[in-house]
Amino acid sequence: MEATVESYKQEPNREEEMKEVGGEIKAEKTQSVFSEPATLMKQEKADEPYPESYRTNSPDEIRLLDIAHNFQRQLSHLYPERRPLLLCPFNECGVKKFVSTTLRPSPINHPELFTWEGCARFLADFLSLVPLDPPEDLPRMLSSSSTVLRTQTATCFEFASVLCSLLIGAHYDAYCVSGYAVREMCLQDQSLQQCPLLDTPVKRETPAEELQENKYAVKPKRELRSRFLMQQEEKKQEEEVELPQEQVEQRPADPLRGLRRHCWVLVLSGRRDIQENFFIDPLTGNRYPTNNDNFLGIDSVWNDLNYYTNMQDCRDGCASMVYNLDDINHWEPVLFGARSKKQLIQEVEKRRERKKTSVREGQEEKPRVFEMPRSWVSCITISRKDLENSFPEKKKVTLYRRAKLERFAVYLRKDGLVRRLTTYKDLDRSEEVGVKEWYQHRKDYLEEREVDKVNGVTTERFRHGRRFHFLVHRYTDTEHYMEFNRAARVDDLVRRVETIREMTEFFEGRRDFLYYRHVLMDRHTLSSEQDLVTDQDNQWIQKVVERFHRNTSKPATEDVAERVFLLAQRQIEVRYHVEDNRVIPSKRCFIKPQEGTETEKAEDFRADMVSSFMMDPFLKPLSTLALYELLKALISEEEETVLQIIRSVREMKNIVACRKQEEESVELHLSPWTTAGAAKARSLRQEMERLAAEEQRWLQQQENDILAPFLIKLNNPTTLTCSEAQQLHQECLTDLQERLVEQANLIQERYEKVTQELQKKQQWYQKNQLTMTHEEETEYQSYCSEKTLQIQVTKKRLEMHKEAASQKYSSFDKTLREDPRLAPHLKS
Repeated sequence: MEATVESYKQEPNREEEMKEVGGEIKAEKTQSVFSEPATLMKQEKADEPYPESYRTNSPDEIRLLDIAHNFQRQLSHLYPERRPLLLCPFNECGVKKFVSTTLRPSPINHPELFTWEGCARFLADFLSLVPLDPPEDLPRMLSSSSTVLRTQTATCFEFASVLCSLLIGAHYDAYCVSGYAVREMCLQDQSLQQCPLLDTPVKRETPAEELQENKYAVKPKRELRSRFLMQQEEKKQEEEVELPQEQVEQRPADPLRGLRRHCWVLVLSGRRDIQENFFIDPLTGNRYPTNNDNFLGIDSVWNDLNYYTNMQDCRDGCASMVYNLDDINHWEPVLFGARSKKQLIQEVEKRRERKKTSVREGQEEKPRVFEMPRSWVSCITISRKDLENSFPEKKKVTLYRRAKLERFAVYLRKDGLVRRLTTYKDLDRSEEVGVKEWYQHRKDYLEEREVDKVNGVTTERFRHGRRFHFLVHRYTDTEHYMEFNRAARVDDLVRRVETIREMTEFFEGRRDFLYYRHVLMDRHTLSSEQDLVTDQDNQWIQKVVERFHRNTSKPATEDVAERVFLLAQRQIEVRYHVEDNRVIPSKRCFIKPQEGTETEKAEDFRADMVSSFMMDPFLKPLSTLALYELLKALISEEEETVLQIIRSVREMKNIVACRKQEEESVELHLSPWTTAGAAKARSLRQEMERLAAEEQRWLQQQENDILAPFLIKLNNPTTLTCSEAQQLHQECLTDLQERLVEQANLIQERYEKVTQELQKKQQWYQKNQLTMTHEEETEYQSYCSEKTLQIQVTKKRLEMHKEAASQKYSSFDKTLREDPRLAPHLKS
């Protein structure tokens, strides 16, 4: 108790009070959590090969246990109404350990765990909660962080220990907090909370094209309703939305409210740019202010350097608490005089200053106090595989208010699903309203799918790079809406909406200034889908409306703003842009002449086929020839537009068929940057290597199989009939006989060729022997001897081949009769 005695010298009243009760405290035997036997530990855990620090206590740890035991006895005597503190629980080996030494600051090299958000989110997903039993008592055992991460199960105190160790290793000023909380927080029950993934309702913005479409439309009649009543109704609806959740839905009464034990993490300001203190619930990973009403009181806090007991009143929860741990009026430390985190930082800064100045200042040495021993826990290690598969059993289900969130590990599901959020109409979660799904690593580039089961609308979102370059696909039974990546398309298409009778397309940045096209169709006139390509009359296209932006390089009276192709009425209407200082545009309407047929002549163009309305009365009217040329250009553009419409309709059909095929056979990309993807790629490569090796062995067997070339003709049957076996036997013998005869013929041809060459050379010698030189005679003699030797060798090979042919034939016949596929049919 040296550390405690030294601190009491500064407070005489507290020292006298302790001395008065000291003798009684030493004499009595208090029954508390420290007297629990080690037999409470599971035998199978005690038998595991743990390090020596897990199974024994060092002298400093034994001394610390004595200090903690004395501290608990004094506190119980001075404050008998207080419940026992969690000071020295058993570890997984059945050995008592001080709770501060259970914290092992461990810096993690993964960038995902550099912040408190990443650490809290990982642990909330990675671990499964084991509720306290009974909920109003402290746990009898507190396992080490390494054991907790290996088993992936933990109580709230073990949750907080691991999280606090990670945060201290990441240089946060973090503390474990032992206190009391509401039932929902202690049991990790989020069924009364709103799911954070739920999207807030967003009003649909009306496109500028649609606003411009109704620019000259007649305004609707005013609705005769009181503005005041409408404002009051809107205000009432906003107030209902903004009502606190506790008022909308009352929590069920908890008979143990204020008694349920819970452990969470306190992060103090001053480090890592933390501006204000806050709590972290390790079970959910959520951040809360220190005055949150879910936390009902605090017994104590601790880190890896000291343990502090709360001496403040918690009747009003944690709202008015002071978190200055150096104030002994509010927080009673177990180790008086021990260095805090702030003091350690100050000492490090002083050392740096001394090194810079190289001056040693003579200071009075303070009496040495007992410091917290080193942690007995092994260093915390988190692998990349743990980060990727951060769910127990690779999946986790969380229930929210009228919602259910399912999360899956990467590559767990064949369709690439990683998250699914299901919303419900009622609190019992019996009637589904919608389903939203998130995907990863799909070859069809699908990222999200949202299904509105009330309206029957399905929305799919894709990332860039997929086929047809569409990013959003929203469809029902009668309508398809698509958004495209304009940068990847030649036609600069942005959106397309198609129903059974209509199709609307929106463009951006086109050179011809087209931004809107609306098509009215009658598909019932089509006899088959093939008519989209072969139909030349295009009777199923009834009306086409196209709109254009202003082209400033042309006069307004020549710049087309809108053109309408009435294919059924054989008319074309053109509306030009409005001139400056005018409100009405100029218009022209053309009637197309009838085309010629085999029996009738084509109709001539007449001036009365055009009706014009020009705003400028002084503008010279166009001649009949100019109008005819303008009509020809419009007819050509109409034909081009019809072809584009046909391509669009066909593209929509191809997209729908492609999506149906992709959903029937979903394929995933195996990313080598993930452990799961690398493992799957490795197993796939091993399987391919195994198949290649098997194929190679089969090919070698086929090469050594004398029946393989003949079995191919019979489609490689598994069993042979008697006639097939006899046929194969006869074919094999015939083939061998032919090859033997062929070899004999080759040797005979070689013999005859060498003989003829020798005879020709001899004839040449007879003609030229009188004029030959000595060198030529020598060359002739060597040539004759060489050819004679070749003739003798070839003759000998022919004789040997004839002798061995009969032996090969009989040996081959014997081999065929002994073959297990032919033997049963050739014995007779």
